Amino acid sequence: MTFPRGFRAAALAAGLKPSGKTDLSCVVSSADCAWAFAGTRSTTAAASVLRNRELYASGQSVRALVVNAGVANAATGRQGAQDNAAMADALGSVLNIPEDAVLTASTGIIGHLLPMDKVLSGIEHLPEELSDAALPFATAIMTTDTKPKTASVTLPGGARIVGMAKGSGMIHPDMATMFAFAFSDAQVPQDALRAAFPGIVARTFNAVTVDGDTSTSDLTAVLANGQAGPVELPAFLTALEGVMRDLARQIAADGEGASKLLTVRVGGAASEAEALTAARTCCVSPLLKSAVHGSDPNWGRVIMAVGRSGAKVDIEKMQVSVQGIPVFAGKPLAYDAANTSAEMKAASEVVFDINLGVGQARGEAWGCDLSAEYVSINADYTT
Repeated sequence: MTFPRGFRAAALAAGLKPSGKTDLSCVVSSADCAWAFAGTRSTTAAASVLRNRELYASGQSVRALVVNAGVANAATGRQGAQDNAAMADALGSVLNIPEDAVLTASTGIIGHLLPMDKVLSGIEHLPEELSDAALPFATAIMTTDTKPKTASVTLPGGARIVGMAKGSGMIHPDMATMFAFAFSDAQVPQDALRAAFPGIVARTFNAVTVDGDTSTSDLTAVLANGQAGPVELPAFLTALEGVMRDLARQIAADGEGASKLLTVRVGGAASEAEALTAARTCCVSPLLKSAVHGSDPNWGRVIMAVGRSGAKVDIEKMQVSVQGIPVFAGKPLAYDAANTSAEMKAASEVVFDINLGVGQARGEAWGCDLSAEYVSINADYTT
């Protein structure tokens, strides 16, 4: 996979990850970009999120992004903020672009300062690695991910959208709960892009949960440099949401210790917000996630989670299906539990369809099963 025209990226190993794998990367555009952004709503947000939020409020265009993986640079005080700004300034200097045209992103262990000697030395060498290849960047931003996550689409007329994401644990709706970046050579109005982005985020990355924990550091952004010329805005926004949806599902499927993707589709809701809330609550329920891991069609846990979500329900009209097999319709239904369990066990994706029986709105969320491996990964994360 390659970047859209006008974008190049670089990645190298600066020594931030104990594994020695690539951990410092950048993407640069040959022209100013219209952009949209969302950052974690955590009240302990990292320096990169806070700085990007300030740049976003200014309304100016951007040209580049620099990312480190291995150190979150969160809960690091004034020094952390200075180090984050120094990353942007260093990349701006080697690329001969303004410091405030550079976005920053950091992911990894919370509470550790960046080893700035390694970071700054690495940034000096990033221009030597610049190319249009997308995979090196997608790989360098990973932490506990088992695989890089990419998605792309080509619009009528030839404009492209290419997306990359990282995320495996500390994933829960509150924007952004991971890194996700989309790059396009389409020409789109920045105001229109920003107006549409919150809705796209709500239906994609804010519909993903792995473990109920929201990160301090994570964010999503889309950059469009206009090199392919103007496009039909509705078609572009639909395509962008498709890329983001693809990446969101990949994050859920690669949840720490996961063996199955969990998809919950809710219909018959009073509003889209309530449908999404009900779906997300099901996906984060430890009881339901454990049942999915054990291939147990225990639909009572669905009833429980929907009720806990606070979404309006008419229990006499409510319906639940597991892998397309109806199990509840206002009352328990007779079904073959052993066969349903076998269907769940054989599948890489377990799907629950729920109708709340009170309206017409729909929503969908994604999660994963809960395994002993999740505990093992996180018990040993820093030791």
